[in-house]
Amino acid sequence: MNSQGTGSIFAAPAVALTERDDGTILFDNPVALAPYARCVGEYLEYWAESAPDREFIAQRSPAGLWQGLTYAQTLDKVQRLGTWLLKNRVTPDRPVCVLTDNSVDHALLMLAAMHVGIPYASISPAYSLMSKDHEKLRNLVERLNPGVIYVGGVARFQAALKSIESLHQAQLVVADEDACEGLNALRISEMLMQSDLALVNKAYAAVTPETVAKILFTSGSTGYPKGVLNTQRMLCSSQQAKEQVWPFLKEEPPILLDWLPWNHTFGSNHNFNMVLKHGGTLYLDGGKPVPGLFETSIANLRDIAPTLYMNVPRAFDMLLATLKTDTALRKQFFSRLQLIFYAGAALPQHLWDGLIEMSRAELGYAVPMVTAWGSTETSPLATDCHFQADRSGVIGLPVPGVTLKLVPGGDKLEVRVKGPVVTPGYFKQPDVTQAAFDEEGYYKIGDAVRFADPQRPEAGLIFDGRVSEDFKLTTGTWVSVGNVRVKGLEYLAPVAQDIVVTGHDRDDIGFLVFPNFAACRQLAGLDEGASVGEVIAHPKVVEVVQQGLARLKKAHPASSTHAERALLLDSPPSVDDGEITDKGYTNQRAVLQRREMKVEALYDSPSGPEVIRP
Repeated sequence: MNSQGTGSIFAAPAVALTERDDGTILFDNPVALAPYARCVGEYLEYWAESAPDREFIAQRSPAGLWQGLTYAQTLDKVQRLGTWLLKNRVTPDRPVCVLTDNSVDHALLMLAAMHVGIPYASISPAYSLMSKDHEKLRNLVERLNPGVIYVGGVARFQAALKSIESLHQAQLVVADEDACEGLNALRISEMLMQSDLALVNKAYAAVTPETVAKILFTSGSTGYPKGVLNTQRMLCSSQQAKEQVWPFLKEEPPILLDWLPWNHTFGSNHNFNMVLKHGGTLYLDGGKPVPGLFETSIANLRDIAPTLYMNVPRAFDMLLATLKTDTALRKQFFSRLQLIFYAGAALPQHLWDGLIEMSRAELGYAVPMVTAWGSTETSPLATDCHFQADRSGVIGLPVPGVTLKLVPGGDKLEVRVKGPVVTPGYFKQPDVTQAAFDEEGYYKIGDAVRFADPQRPEAGLIFDGRVSEDFKLTTGTWVSVGNVRVKGLEYLAPVAQDIVVTGHDRDDIGFLVFPNFAACRQLAGLDEGASVGEVIAHPKVVEVVQQGLARLKKAHPASSTHAERALLLDSPPSVDDGEITDKGYTNQRAVLQRREMKVEALYDSPSGPEVIRP
């Protein structure tokens, strides 16, 4: 389908506003949410019947070949796995738990559990593989009391499995190719050996919209991760809303190449379920937007031309650099691309502009650049930018079925959410559940928004930072951390991989910068043998930061919009200490707490040599 002109592929923007006497605004979509599926299993049943031989999901084999399953094959395996779960007394109180990355086996277990009414819980692999003490993993396994634990690539998980072995009585399941000597483990092929359709269909028929489909955990930035209950209603209403604002999905089955983890709502509920609902094909990308792994993503893009490309800003930064020099890949990438979707954080404007310009050069028109907004608690869709915005950062409008409550607070509008996409609460945490909703039942998501054009609400909302992250300078001026961070990344490119904004109760803003060490080495002309300290102190690296700070200050002279100082950090964010989430996003609050001495050094008077000024 040709994506020229967004009017042909998106629903027309529609808004309804009600302003209360206290300044609170109720903001929703006047288009009613259409009837939606009872459960996710209905999608699989439908496509297994109507397009049985169409490929649903595929991944690369060890030999490098794409291997996958059709819709009919997927349903057969799901029913077989469902048979095993039911016959081995895996119950709704004892979920199916997965510790590993995305894979075909992982998808089958997820679908099988949901098909027969058993919750599925995916735990971030980082808690097993990057953590030294496995504390979060131990906490989650103990709370879940799972009936099954699946681990693919078991050799990497030996230490993690050892740490939890006394905390559960689950059946350990491994991939067929895994060596499992010394483990009381079952290979997944052994679970597929029997099928009792009558038993499975009875359980499937008993699944209701209120049945818990998934338990997805938050990042745990302020303590242990919270288990967000995701019901079938949430997942199916979210996909119905998506279809209504993206009606082109009904015209052509989507093709995705995707790495985003299924322990996170974007990869699992948005992308995976969208492919399933619309009878598309999902190719599992074994790469990630990090040095050493992004090359795998590029190799996969040479094979697979997606119709939709969905990723996080860091990936677009790396992709754009490759597309600029690789004409064959650029031609392949844009050959059937309908839109580009970014999520997780605002896209720096220079990346937005670069992708727009490149699509125009390749196709003669701009491929739509869109995003959406929500959280694990909103499964995830609350707003969608189903129109071509003028710039990055516009998160769109409420989708059908969702009402936003915009509550004034200082110079911010705190946003709260109500609708069928919203969670009923948190797993085994009634007190946390109660605190998460206001007196009218709106979920308090903790974000702020503003209107892109106050005179034209149909122009959409702009994400205006986390309410809890914003702070005041000593002048009393509020700093919008999210906006300043995005500008900082733009002006400090390519040195800055990420930025943490400082300045709470200070006279001015500062930046703690996590450097892109590869880009810094290139700038400095240093080889891999050079120490981190040498790299970040190199005059050419310092000069880029210095000039970037100066340009930012000139373009945005207000004290709340630019940094007067920056310090390059010599170590990456720590998973164990909560500085980085499983998706690779930096946790502002955790970094400021853990690196308090660096913050103090940033503001020392006189400044040390490591502090860079504009």
